[in-house]
Amino acid sequence: MKLQASLLAGIGVALLAGCVEDTGPTGTAPAMGRPAVGSEYDLSAFEGARAGQAEGGINALGYEAVRTQGLTTWYFNRSTGACARITTSDGRYSEVTMLPAEDC
Repeated sequence: MKLQASLLAGIGVALLAGCVEDTGPTGTAPAMGRPAVGSEYDLSAFEGARAGQAEGGINALGYEAVRTQGLTTWYFNRSTGACARITTSDGRYSEVTMLPAEDC
């Protein structure tokens, strides 16, 4: 009886192990689909935010300003290769566009 219970428990553990979802390595871009909005890969959630307050959040995600032209600033995240162009209007981020890394 004990052997039978141990065998069933082992089979149960083996079956449950197949249910674990592998989401890929931590710190890499999502393998499929769009990256999470407002993440180190996509800053579009910052559109409409107050520029002065949101800049700290963008920097905390690993982005740094690499170029400025008028009211538009390009931000680059060296660890992910993500690039964003952010335009400010009336003290808010009026347009946030994710771009290819080479555009930064």
